[in-house]
Formats: sequence, structure tokens, C-alpha cells
Amino acid sequence: MLKLQDVFKTYEGKAEVTALSGINLTIGAGEMVAIMGPSGSGKSTLLNLMGGLDVPTSGQVMVGGKDLAKESEKGRSLFRRSKVSYIFQAYHLMPTLRVSQNVALPLHLAGVPAGEIAQKVARVLREVGLDGRTNHLPDELSGGERQRVAIARALVTDAPLLLADEPTGNLDTARGEEILSLLRSIHRERGTTIVMITHDHHAASACERLIRLRDGKVEDDGAVAGGGR
Repeated sequence: MLKLQDVFKTYEGKAEVTALSGINLTIGAGEMVAIMGPSGSGKSTLLNLMGGLDVPTSGQVMVGGKDLAKESEKGRSLFRRSKVSYIFQAYHLMPTLRVSQNVALPLHLAGVPAGEIAQKVARVLREVGLDGRTNHLPDELSGGERQRVAIARALVTDAPLLLADEPTGNLDTARGEEILSLLRSIHRERGTTIVMITHDHHAASACERLIRLRDGKVEDDGAVAGGGR
């Protein structure tokens, strides 16, 4: 599913900053992987490269057999519409749109027919346990419910790769556990490849594999003891 080979990412400015320094990494289809590391270790940069939001300074970023490093901005945008979806810590819901409308947004952008959109939205809202919240606005929902809406929006395109950036970071322990349980269920039932950035060791334990970054390099990569609970 993902293969990064000799990936470097450097940002130019008053001083040159190397965010990633020779990353070599393979993540197979259907894996559920956590990425951890201190601030500035390159976690977010790595996630952005995996999703085609950015390109490396050098090296290959192969996702589903396509080298995103060689794609144009338009090509990467088209890739993201069908092959990758995102969950963010801050939800990024449109405050004036109701739950069903927020979830439907990626399908409208992809030009999916209205009747098909309605069916897909209803299906994923049932999947995340929000079929009774269809007409609510985001500010009428709890934090956990908002994250479920964000997850439903990510699932509605049936993208094979799900990238999650601190998905439990804004939630209390109970709501965070609900979201982790939902992600494990998605991984198990759909076979979706999930890559999750987290600072939380408990959240990382929901995954089967843990990659640790430090100073833009892979410091450690291995199975999580008791992972995927």
C-alpha cells in the first residue's frame, strides 16, 4: 500500500530545516499503524507526504503503486479524492452544514449522483452510530459525536487509506476510547489501511504496529505488545 524510499523533506527559509532525513518505510495493505515521536520529529510531514498533501524534496512516495512525488498538484488532488481520506484532531466540520451535509461533501466534490450520495451517507452514519443525528449542526453535538461525523466523512468515499492526525487529542478518556474502538472496528470490518499520528501511548496500543520518529528518521519500528485490542 505505502512505500517510502530515501525520502528527504527540506524547508527553505532564513535557515534550512530538514524535516525528514532518509526515511525508508513500507506499510502493507490492511495494516493499522501508529506513528509517535517528539514535537519536530517529522510526524505531520510524513503523514502529509503519504496523503499527497505535500511532495518530498527527494525520494519516492509510493501509494497504491503511484509515486506521488512525481504527480502534479492536480494529479495528487484527484488521487486524494478516491484513494485517501483524513481524520483531524480539530474535526474540520463546516459549522453551517448539518451532519448529513458534512458527510456528503467529498461525494459532491467527486460528482457522485445525488441518489447514490444519500444512500452512502445513510450507510456510513449507521456505521458510526449517528443515524439519529442526521439533521444536527456540529455545535449541537458532543466532541465525540463530532469526531464520529469526521470519521463518517472520511469513510464515505470508501478510500482504502485512512490517515488520522491525533484523532483522540481533543477528547476525554471515555470519548477517546469510543473513537479508538470505532477505528479498530473499521480496520477489522473494512480492511482499511489506517495510519495514525498520536502522542498517546494508549491510543497507539490500539494499533498493531508502532513507528517511532526522532529528528526526521525512523528510530524504531515494531509490533505493539497487545496491540489491536
